Amino acid sequence: MSINRVNISGNLTRDPELRMTSGGTQVLSFGVAVNDRRRNPQTGDWEDYPNFVDCTMFGTRAEAVNRFLSKGSKVAIEGKLRYSSWERDGQRRSKLEVIVDEIEFMSRGQQSPDGGYGQPAAPAPRQYASQPQPAAPVQAPPAVDVYDEDIPF
Repeated sequence: MSINRVNISGNLTRDPELRMTSGGTQVLSFGVAVNDRRRNPQTGDWEDYPNFVDCTMFGTRAEAVNRFLSKGSKVAIEGKLRYSSWERDGQRRSKLEVIVDEIEFMSRGQQSPDGGYGQPAAPAPRQYASQPQPAAPVQAPPAVDVYDEDIPF
């Protein structure tokens, strides 16, 4: 058995980029700076060293989340690691990225799609109707083949 889960929090290093695959799936890409604290061997002081993490989110949530993110926004992310490799101009390239499953906005005044400001929204009031409401369809995450030639790296 293996476990592939990642939890990070940090600030966006650039404005997010929203694009669409030829199949119509929305793809949101952004970078997050996550500090690592280490002791400087010469001075003995603790120093922060940034790690820059590429993050990707798929589907209609990607489009909704894009409206609330900008460079410098503080976020907490839960997801999984994915390794990608490709060839461009005769050179082999690769990267390790986080595929975002959950995102929480942590900046003050940063309103989330569910109505909260960095906090979960209050539960919605109950609706009493004579007819049962149909359940919203659950969209499965896209297959790994979402990386086609239309997405530039």
